Amino acid sequence: MSDKKYNIAVVGATGMVGREFLGILAQRKFPVGELRLLATSRSAGRKIVVGDREITVEETTNDSFAGADFVFVSASGQASREYCPIAAQAGAIAIDDSSAWRMDPKVPLVVPEVNADDLEKHQGIISIPNCSTTPVVMCLWPIHKVNPVKRVIADTYQSVSGTGKAAVDELVTQSKLVLEGKDAAPHVYPHQIAFNLLPHIDVFMDSGYTKEEWKMIHETRKIMHDETIAMSATCVRVPVMISHSCAVHVELTHPMDPDEARDILAESPGVTVQDDPSISLYPLPWLAAGEDDVFVGRIRQDASHPNSLAMWISSDNLRKGAALNAIQIAEELVKRSLV
Repeated sequence: MSDKKYNIAVVGATGMVGREFLGILAQRKFPVGELRLLATSRSAGRKIVVGDREITVEETTNDSFAGADFVFVSASGQASREYCPIAAQAGAIAIDDSSAWRMDPKVPLVVPEVNADDLEKHQGIISIPNCSTTPVVMCLWPIHKVNPVKRVIADTYQSVSGTGKAAVDELVTQSKLVLEGKDAAPHVYPHQIAFNLLPHIDVFMDSGYTKEEWKMIHETRKIMHDETIAMSATCVRVPVMISHSCAVHVELTHPMDPDEARDILAESPGVTVQDDPSISLYPLPWLAAGEDDVFVGRIRQDASHPNSLAMWISSDNLRKGAALNAIQIAEELVKRSLV
């Protein structure tokens, strides 16, 4: 990291990812110059403490990005589509957390441990993947480099914080009501989430898949630069506060011993192997929350195919799934002198 300080604007600074981003920014001692916190008019005027600074939140406007080096956007897709081009035109690099730009062929979709070289081609906007895609590619990529991936089945167990604070509050409220024997009416989700599972994240498409599942399939192929990977996903919302988990079945070109896969993953940056069933050691969303790494375990031969492995993954969706990944992209851009 150079000695230069970088001016940063954060769009969506009052949201769950925005607040996580500000905390990680301080933890990693990113060289921040001016820090501008932006949100909707509803949040303008609020004060947020970041490190030793108290900063007043401003309403996001077309003039908010003057002088910024980085603009981190964690807001709606509509806000991303509107403000990312304006930020880039103002000379900043926009790093976007929404789905708005992920599949644009001109916009790099980046997990630094996997495809940091794609940053070299940025044109002012960089996208980060869906928070369920990132941990999966983090575990597939190291194996893919040794034994190419042919087919993936990914079934996710996604926490309510992926929807936002209103969903977290709804889970708390509903859980209390159910435990008191009362009805728990849904507001954020189409059904009660407390003590329940919803096989429905984002809208349903004509194919029968949800848009969340579509994202996982196509984002994985783009990040790994391999359109031939066959993939299917089922994305499920679960009554967990933080951390997404995923059961992954991966068919490889050649057979691979689970011990070899463990060794490969244990040496992979940002990945921690937790895999000793004899002492009940495996990734848990409760323990992944607040951690930077992607945790993987239960690595075993998939009984359905001789070239396949099965594994279980958990990762904090607010950190590596969103805010941390964005900051790591900025760090990599600085390292490569691309700012």
